[in-house]
Amino acid sequence: MKKIKVVVVDDSALVRSLLAEIINRQRDMECVGSANDPLIAREMIRELNPDVITLDIEMPRMDGIDFLGRLMRLRPMPVVMISTLTERGAEVTMRALEMGAVDFVAKPRIGVADGLSELSTQIVEKIRIAATAHIKRAVFSSPVHVAGSSAPAVPRTAIASIGRVSTEKLIFIGASTGGTEAIKEILTRMPADSPGIVITQHMPPGFTTSFAARLNSLSQITVQEAISGERILPGHAYIAPGGKQFRVDRSGANYVAVVEDGELVNRHRPSVEVLFKSGATVVGRNAFGIMLTGMGNDGAKAMREMKDAGSYNYVQDEASCIVFGMPREAILHGAADEVLPLVEIAPALIAKLSSATDRYRV
Repeated sequence: MKKIKVVVVDDSALVRSLLAEIINRQRDMECVGSANDPLIAREMIRELNPDVITLDIEMPRMDGIDFLGRLMRLRPMPVVMISTLTERGAEVTMRALEMGAVDFVAKPRIGVADGLSELSTQIVEKIRIAATAHIKRAVFSSPVHVAGSSAPAVPRTAIASIGRVSTEKLIFIGASTGGTEAIKEILTRMPADSPGIVITQHMPPGFTTSFAARLNSLSQITVQEAISGERILPGHAYIAPGGKQFRVDRSGANYVAVVEDGELVNRHRPSVEVLFKSGATVVGRNAFGIMLTGMGNDGAKAMREMKDAGSYNYVQDEASCIVFGMPREAILHGAADEVLPLVEIAPALIAKLSSATDRYRV
């Protein structure tokens, strides 16, 4: 069996040792090298040709984000970021995912040894997923943003209006690995008068606030974390808070967000299955479902239930996915009405909403 070759890049000798030990315990992977800064890592990558690297953000001589930017332009490869559970760490992690990192692990600020040990299953799972990911060469239209300063303002370009759309419509989006950029692709193409959008992206606590803020700065619509009991409004998108289950319910004539602790579903909290099941039971034929890139099968069964209840569903195609697991399972469950490249999903949805509006006017 060919083993996954991993290079660990971290300025902490303790973290490098712990990650190497966790990796080397696995039958299907090995740590072939470790580096305490990106310049050493650069030479190590050339020599060892690893399948995956784990990359810390804060390191000497070259920031991890700067190194990631150069790596994804010159030698694209699967990267799993090692991030700290801080507000700044969350903001920089979102930038890393935008730049092409496959996923991240949130390490604790204190009790690192025990924390990484507890995260060992998650770490090796993300390395396995990264090893199978479809990586594309990154192209940046602006200079790489340096961690620690505020993100530059992004001008909001005008997007054509859909027209008068029934407030009964809701758009449901589910995603996992690679989903942060896929969700951005969808939301930044939606007009200000789009139906309400509800989203579950697999993400731990502490990171969805930065994710929502980043999307809000880029989109015509308002993007925020979901708050339990809050009415779901047109022109708004609501993201499941990390570590919570998120679903939709009714309060009179209105849709409202329900955010609760809940049990793990398909090993996830938040779970796409929970959100999509509420789409089937509460919204029915007024729902649109979108399944984006991600590993596993979370949400596939419930997306089929949405379709059976009358929703119209879009699934991202394999070629444009970072990981084709969740979309593949949705297709196998017969949940897809259309399977499209990522860049075609929002235009197809807008066209369908516009045609529905035209029928409404008549």
